[in-house]
Amino acid sequence: MKLHSSSTQQYQTVTGYFDGGVEINAQPFNCSLTVMPEQAPQPWAVASFDDLTAAHFEAIAAGTPDVVILGTGVRQRFIHPRLVASLSGQRIGVECMDNQAACRTYNILMGEGRKVTLALILGAPA
Repeated sequence: MKLHSSSTQQYQTVTGYFDGGVEINAQPFNCSLTVMPEQAPQPWAVASFDDLTAAHFEAIAAGTPDVVILGTGVRQRFIHPRLVASLSGQRIGVECMDNQAACRTYNILMGEGRKVTLALILGAPA
């Protein structure tokens, strides 16, 4: 599905998503990554939801977002609170949703000027 945005073109915007991948500013990605509005997408060393560790979220916490949108793959899964303790301890919210919903939500929050991080698990079955 293609997504379009006119007022946020200077930012890292999800412009589309497809099975096992996503487009950020029309550039395709098919491996897990993190995205922030004013920073180029970064590879995220997560092969699958079951591989997530607290260290993965500690790295995200260093960017001090207001909220993290976690795309858990083709279906929504919920993260154990102990894994996101580094975020919770800094009062950073975490929302878990399937990748398509995560992409849409990221674009909305980013368009509102929120300091949001999108963390997507891509390239592996959920």
